[in-house]
Amino acid sequence: MTSRPLAIAGAHEFTPTVFPDERGLFLAPFQEPAFTQALGHPLFPVAQSNHSRSKRGVVRGIHYTRTPPGTAKYVYCPTGRAIDIAVDIRVGSPTFGQWDSVLLDQEHYRAVYLPVGVGHAFIALEEDTVMSYLLSDSYIAHNELSLSPLDPELGLPLPQNGEAILSARDQAAPTLAQAHEQGLLPSYTECLRVQETTHH
Repeated sequence: MTSRPLAIAGAHEFTPTVFPDERGLFLAPFQEPAFTQALGHPLFPVAQSNHSRSKRGVVRGIHYTRTPPGTAKYVYCPTGRAIDIAVDIRVGSPTFGQWDSVLLDQEHYRAVYLPVGVGHAFIALEEDTVMSYLLSDSYIAHNELSLSPLDPELGLPLPQNGEAILSARDQAAPTLAQAHEQGLLPSYTECLRVQETTHH
């Protein structure tokens, strides 16, 4: 398994070795030794796993968890193709307001690690795109917040010609600047503190 840091502080991409044979193929989307080598700590204790299936053109996000408690994620696409996006919304972070993306597909089987406080979005590029992810904390509705993926300041690589399919919640979500003004964004130092306790 190889890894590389993304442009967002603390976020990483992982690419497993794929073993094809006459039966099909085998791979391990998460491998603790590679993860620990890349990040200097093991993966968080898993509190929940999520599974979603999306039509082509669906945009989910930008989602994040109020910090504290904060949630780290390890995201993988077992079926279909998606652009997975990490958005740094941590106030005080050296990469605040920036985003980076990874193509998750059935050729490289990459996975993405998003640290506590980083916003997450993805764009389904094919019908029946399945996303599977591990989370460091359980879902609690009032802690789950959303930012607008249509925010022109961010300029995410959304489907053109009005083809993006969004939930009502994501359509109505504030921009990064609006959420900042309203004090809804996590602080970088608080995210790092939670991160420190999450992985131990």
